[in-house]
Amino acid sequence: MPLHTELDDVQMVQFFRLIHESLRVHSHFEFMLWSQGSVQQFLPHDIMIAAWGDFSLGLISFEIVSPLPDMQSRHISNAKLTPLLQRLFKHWTEDTCAPFYMRLEHGLIEKNQFGYDQLGGSFQKMKSAIVHAIKDVRGRQDCLYLLLSATEISANSSRTVLEALLPYIDCTLRQLDHTASLSQPESVMDLAEENLGPLSGRELEIMEWVRNGKTNYEIGIILDISAFTVKNHLQRIFKKLDVINRAQAVAKLSTLQVPNESV
Repeated sequence: MPLHTELDDVQMVQFFRLIHESLRVHSHFEFMLWSQGSVQQFLPHDIMIAAWGDFSLGLISFEIVSPLPDMQSRHISNAKLTPLLQRLFKHWTEDTCAPFYMRLEHGLIEKNQFGYDQLGGSFQKMKSAIVHAIKDVRGRQDCLYLLLSATEISANSSRTVLEALLPYIDCTLRQLDHTASLSQPESVMDLAEENLGPLSGRELEIMEWVRNGKTNYEIGIILDISAFTVKNHLQRIFKKLDVINRAQAVAKLSTLQVPNESV
């Protein structure tokens, strides 16, 4: 079903803003914020796996984007994940090269044909997944994307949105240095060790709008600042709160009494 029949007029405007935000992603940290922020509104997920290479030969590289502590690329066994990615890609090519949805109650699907049971940790807590890929005929570096969620997501809408959004996700990740992200991880957890003090009045103001579900773009309009400035504020907020996404920041603020410096 076409995307315009799935979304109302307001959602379509928000979707185009989401695409526009992807053009301003220039680091793995910014991609994490984007994928765990605005993307979640249309494509909720807890783990994103981007894989590329020659799937027929098993010559595959992959990167995992997730706020879950045990879901870092350097912690996942290539020997266990590569066979799964190969089977998923083979299924995708045989299934008219279209996005497909999986319920994960009994392995990756009920018959466990993909060998999902070989993976432990947070993988075992996932309830649903959606898969799509991009063929690279010229470069022969096909790309597969696996998005896993700890909750049940809508099969029809998630397939439609992923099909429309994947070219922008793929284009954004292709411009980031994969080896640098592995050798010098730019995680919020590392940065949070700094003693940055309490949230400022402006940061509390931004978090109030985040709590109300506003995007960076919308917050920028409300506060008369750029979306990029909002993103910078959020990065600093995440460091101060020792969290890695908007939802965690909102949850942590609700349990803390943060002094308001503006008073």
